[in-house]
Amino acid sequence: METEIKNNITEVEEAAEKPAENPAGEGTVAASNAPAEPVETMADYDKELEASFRKINEGDILSGTVIHVSEEEVTLDLNYYAPGVIKAADMSKDPSFSLVNDVHVGDKIEATVIKRDDGAGNILLSCAEAKEVLGWDKLNTYLEEKAILPVKVSEVVNKGVVGYLEGIRGFIPASHLALSYVEDLSTFVGQTLDVRVITVEKEKKKLVLSARDVLKEREAEKMNQKIAMMAPGTVLEGKVESLMPYGAFVDLGGGLSGLVHISQISQKRIKNPSEVLKEGDTVKVKVLNTNNNKISLSMKAVEENSEPEPIEEKVAAQYSSGKSVGTSLGDLLKGLKL
Repeated sequence: METEIKNNITEVEEAAEKPAENPAGEGTVAASNAPAEPVETMADYDKELEASFRKINEGDILSGTVIHVSEEEVTLDLNYYAPGVIKAADMSKDPSFSLVNDVHVGDKIEATVIKRDDGAGNILLSCAEAKEVLGWDKLNTYLEEKAILPVKVSEVVNKGVVGYLEGIRGFIPASHLALSYVEDLSTFVGQTLDVRVITVEKEKKKLVLSARDVLKEREAEKMNQKIAMMAPGTVLEGKVESLMPYGAFVDLGGGLSGLVHISQISQKRIKNPSEVLKEGDTVKVKVLNTNNNKISLSMKAVEENSEPEPIEEKVAAQYSSGKSVGTSLGDLLKGLKL
């Protein structure tokens, strides 16, 4: 067959190179309004030749373009003399998967050859089998890259829920569904969650996903943005949430908290924050800095800004106002808060 095709192509090319005869005689041109027919060359037969010589075996993984979708099957153009067909049951193991909703004409699909001929001249394929082979490699890549991926929750199982990624069943533990405890797991069924791959074990067919990791990262980004907006020197009010030997953590509200180092708690030297503070106390603090997204606070700086005026200034003020000034120390200090 190969020899016959090549002989036919050679005849076409030789005919194209041979000068056309002039029926109108030498020196005259035959008039014609018909457009010149395109001349076929070897390049025009490349695809046909490739399809003719290509060998397809059961177990091969092929890539094709979707050219038709129905509720029963998907038809692929494989760049081959026979089309590929994937039955609905062989598209995905995900029970929520729908051919008409999830597959569209023009989609690129990889599938494994089940039969070279299904009896109707088509190549029978399985997308689910191909995903079992190729999917685990992709999952390992997602794990290494810490990729964020959308997964639709399909069902509730013991201690978690299930979703499918790359056609492979993945488990999301209840503790990895949200930032806080989840009472009713069924509320997540049908939801699409952004997740990260945290465990991939191909041999055990174990895939574990986490939505909490993504939520924690996004929450941290929001907190960092809030911290970046805090200007050093700002005076805030907060509640002491915990005491440590090295200082006190103060809750500033909105999920933010900062540390008042023991050296910044009081103007007098103390050995332990508990000497002047207890958990639940409401205190005023000044923002010192927000380096490395950590809020450094000072109570002492607030006290320093509210110090009373020096005695000399008080006395001078009394003279300038025309008030009499007592000669005793008690008169001088009267009305002053020390």
